[in-house]
Amino acid sequence: MDSIRITGGKRLEGKIPISGAKNSALTLLPCALLTEEKLTLTNLPRLADVDNFSHLLNELGASTKVAALKKGEIGRRMTLEADEIASTVAPYDMVRKMRASILVLGPMLARAGESTVSLPGGCAIGDRPIDLHLEALKALGAEIELAAGYVKASAPKGRLPGGDYSFPVVSVGATENAVMAAVLATGSSQLFNAAREPEIVDLCNLLVAMGAKIEGIGSSHLTIDGVEGLNGCTYAVMPDRIEAGSYACAAGITGGSIELVGARPSDMLAITNALAAAGLVIEMTHNGMKVTADKPLRPLAISTAPYPGFPTDMQAQFMAMLCLAQGESFLEETIFENRYMHVPELRRMGASIDVRGRSAIVHGVAGLTGAQVMATDLRASMSLVLAGLAAEGETEVLRVYHLDRGYERLEEKLSAVGAKIERVSAT
Repeated sequence: MDSIRITGGKRLEGKIPISGAKNSALTLLPCALLTEEKLTLTNLPRLADVDNFSHLLNELGASTKVAALKKGEIGRRMTLEADEIASTVAPYDMVRKMRASILVLGPMLARAGESTVSLPGGCAIGDRPIDLHLEALKALGAEIELAAGYVKASAPKGRLPGGDYSFPVVSVGATENAVMAAVLATGSSQLFNAAREPEIVDLCNLLVAMGAKIEGIGSSHLTIDGVEGLNGCTYAVMPDRIEAGSYACAAGITGGSIELVGARPSDMLAITNALAAAGLVIEMTHNGMKVTADKPLRPLAISTAPYPGFPTDMQAQFMAMLCLAQGESFLEETIFENRYMHVPELRRMGASIDVRGRSAIVHGVAGLTGAQVMATDLRASMSLVLAGLAAEGETEVLRVYHLDRGYERLEEKLSAVGAKIERVSAT
């Protein structure tokens, strides 16, 4: 199993290109199941999760072809075509690799009138039930059965009639599944208290480009008028706001200055506000934004929340950076109940962190020391890389397959701005 080896203490300076958003790509890919025509996605990141999702779509009957890039394009260009649904069953062996696989449930149900999906896997960051997905689909007219670890959804008359649903709590995945299911319904649907993340806006914009009728995009109240069918199109995946925020924290923890080329600051106001509050200088550029740490880090009080609040996917990276802030920082994790698994590993590197339930107090220290540490999930992995960049001596991060799920060309990007970092292949 590969590991990442870092020799810390290098000030990072330069430019890092921001890839297409993982969380958006995994939502846009299943839209290929909604049409017989070709869907071409550009700016797709080269990630293990994208590859795994593509393989799942192949299992269901969609072809996937990676094409040569056109001039000026970055990322991958993939054309997907599901002229027919070969199977409406997403098996356990495919779905267990990542939780996002549940997002084939809604589009398959909408297009084929039925869908059977194994209960999903993914990072071990807490209980993430799919009950809201199922309740939303029921409200749209689906019949739901649970048996032997699978969810079977069916439309009694072949197509969903549509309906209204109010989410009791904000759920990104359930909103995405409901939107994809509703676009081919025979009637209209309304979703109340829908998630508003930029990735959902990206999904809705793609669906509209395919011929869907959606009103209220970007708000918590979506109105969807079902259409008879959708067309194909070419669409660019939005830039990854979590990747951009992670590299901004790399500038902060190393006292560096990094231009995040391609970042879209309008999608990450909660992140940039927190960076500025910690003492970093944020400058908008023609190509994205520049983050500079030219003074000691200040402590913060952060509570994760659904968009437009502070994203749970940035909590671990900020915790690593705040280990070197002058004073005590307070972090509260409100989304997942088990997302502090990186804390014991940061402590191995000299961090002083107290965890009390869903709250954590980070006592700033003068410095961190390199150590061998174990990654437990995707964002925790990045927090350990960040700590290693600032630590004295050598840090080895094990289980880097987590990183490969969400960060494209990590070592290459960090090396380009001065980090001493390498991947070590298992012998």
